[in-house]
Amino acid sequence: MAKFPERVFSGVQPTGNLHLGNYLGAIKRFVAMQATHPCIYCVVDLHAMTLPHEPAQLQRTTREVTAAFLACGIDPKANIVFNQSRVAEHAELAWVFDCVARLGWLNRMTQFKEKAGKDRENASIGLFNYPVLMAADILIYRATHVPVGDDQKQHLELTRDIAQKFNNDFAASIAAHGHGEAYFPLPEPLIQGPATRVMSLRDGTKKMSKSDPSEYAHIALTDDADAIAQKIRRAKTDPEPLPGEVEGLARRPEADNLVGIFAALNDATKEDVLKRFGGSQFSAFKTALADLAIEKLAPIRAEMLRLAADPAFTDAVLAEGAERARVIARPNMDAIKDILGLVR
Repeated sequence: MAKFPERVFSGVQPTGNLHLGNYLGAIKRFVAMQATHPCIYCVVDLHAMTLPHEPAQLQRTTREVTAAFLACGIDPKANIVFNQSRVAEHAELAWVFDCVARLGWLNRMTQFKEKAGKDRENASIGLFNYPVLMAADILIYRATHVPVGDDQKQHLELTRDIAQKFNNDFAASIAAHGHGEAYFPLPEPLIQGPATRVMSLRDGTKKMSKSDPSEYAHIALTDDADAIAQKIRRAKTDPEPLPGEVEGLARRPEADNLVGIFAALNDATKEDVLKRFGGSQFSAFKTALADLAIEKLAPIRAEMLRLAADPAFTDAVLAEGAERARVIARPNMDAIKDILGLVR
């Protein structure tokens, strides 16, 4: 495979009420990566349309995710920050990939089965097909690295399959147009850290989600200090003290989740946390975790609220980012059209 310049792409759906899992599993890692890679961070609003949505809410949550990016420390001058629907090349390339991907590949996607549930026949085509749009999101920029959670790894594998098939199917045309042996890179997943998948505070076997029926299952980035402390105090645990070794967290999902959250918030490892708290009762550990969470999240909440009061600023960030994104996406799409034999 040809060598491609490194570039990071990732996105967050604007489905509202961002929580601790979104921060630790995605946005915190985005912030860290901007020091080492050129990064493109996208509010993927087209993906939010795969399920029924309310238009005014979609506008609001798109700005909310943008505010969260900025409040958490993403620099929109050093990186590209924009919303997906402003750059038409995402949807344009998705159609090309619809003609490259195979139905059998999409039938294996487990997230569609989970989201569609028993009423699969009434699910939208967009919900079934959104991993192809995700592939287009990444590959329109020929991104080489994608920070993803464990639950998105299968979709990134599909992206690699689509890129490989395109490169194979059109190898002669790719070479004839001066692009060497491959037009698309095979993007690498970046899955690392102690909390790549943050679980529910009420059930350590389920992913943290804003749609959980219990308001105590997740910590929203806009929660105040009292709400954070109360949710952590009420987090489900077991009766045993914390173990001294990571191996002792096996078959203790709630303990493992809380230790992982502490480690991620403190830029430490689970081993570090257990060296400090091994043998402690959960009451003492929860107090320390609540204090740490409030310390880390309070400034983010304050900045998100400030930015929410100034939507013109976030809109300007998105507009400028989209212009910069198109500078990359348009020439790539033109090259793809040439490879495909489309007259332009």
